[in-house]
Amino acid sequence: MISPFLEPIYVTRPLLPDLDKFNQKLQEVWQSQWLTNNGKQHLELEKKLEQFLKIPYLSLFNNGTIALVVGCQSLRLSGEVITTPFTFPATPHVLTWNNIKPIFCDIDPETMNIDANKIESMITPQTTGILGVHVYGTPCDIVKIQEIADKYGLKVVYDAAHAFGVEIHGVGIGNFGDLSMMSFHATKLFHTAEGGALLFKDYNLKARVELLKNFGIKNAEEVIMPGINGKMNEIQAALGLVLLEYIEEERCQRKLLVETYRKCLENVPGISLLTEIPNVTSSYQYFVIRIDWELFGCDRDYVHNQFQQYNVFTRKYFYPLCSDYSCYKYLPSSSSVNLPVANQVAKQVLSLPLYGSLGVDDVEKICKIMIEIRG
Repeated sequence: MISPFLEPIYVTRPLLPDLDKFNQKLQEVWQSQWLTNNGKQHLELEKKLEQFLKIPYLSLFNNGTIALVVGCQSLRLSGEVITTPFTFPATPHVLTWNNIKPIFCDIDPETMNIDANKIESMITPQTTGILGVHVYGTPCDIVKIQEIADKYGLKVVYDAAHAFGVEIHGVGIGNFGDLSMMSFHATKLFHTAEGGALLFKDYNLKARVELLKNFGIKNAEEVIMPGINGKMNEIQAALGLVLLEYIEEERCQRKLLVETYRKCLENVPGISLLTEIPNVTSSYQYFVIRIDWELFGCDRDYVHNQFQQYNVFTRKYFYPLCSDYSCYKYLPSSSSVNLPVANQVAKQVLSLPLYGSLGVDDVEKICKIMIEIRG
């Protein structure tokens, strides 16, 4: 029997910079005596992220959820918005907070993103937009979704929480749709402890977002719309500036670990891996497998629980479906008849540990444990 890890192996660990480098940045903040409201660190991080993510305009936020709430508000979405049930709770929650009814669409069995071929049949006179999620950083069918949106005059919003640094044919993922949200939570490839951003190509939309995230304040004596407080502070921004220097190294290490996982698991019966899409630069945010209990010999929940005996803590991303939450279960679109693929996938997915400080030997051991669990 394989011996358990001496220390817990979690599904992810935050990337942390050299403390001396971070302290140098903090000294700049202390010297400026400017802690929030578009300080030097904030403005510098915004500009560097626009360059790194290859996007014309970016607006920083205190977290990704508030960013997405403001994003929906900025596009004046209302009525119904078609989205996916296979996502983190924040995705449908932001619609509800904007008094919008989420309409759940089934997912593609390969990418696990919203199934673009099923969107059109769900459009009603109340539909104003499509909210897609680039699940695990895999891009949605951006071409098909945009064609549908153009045909029916709909807005397109992307939850790109997992997609930092993702590119399609060299084009930054934030250039598709009307706007995209990125999360800079501590669990993400790039983070600011908590934080997020909206990405867009339209300067006028950027200007509206800047007002909405700062109470609607135009100047010292004018408030022109009901806004919210979504600003990122200088300490968050300082951390982001330091961490940005580490991202390529972190992504290279994660790529090596993903390749190791694939080599060790690709021929194990009952385990299927995410399909790699040509001409897409990956974020290497998560490494997710699907377990077919009939072929593997036991189900996902059993594997998840058994891993804990080895001091390995995997996650069932995403289970349960958002459509199964008590606050959404009553919706007609939440019916399991409407979501057969999503319901099947949610019972199969398992996210395995992936972070730069994890060793290749650790990944090989995790794979051996997986095979031992299978028996």
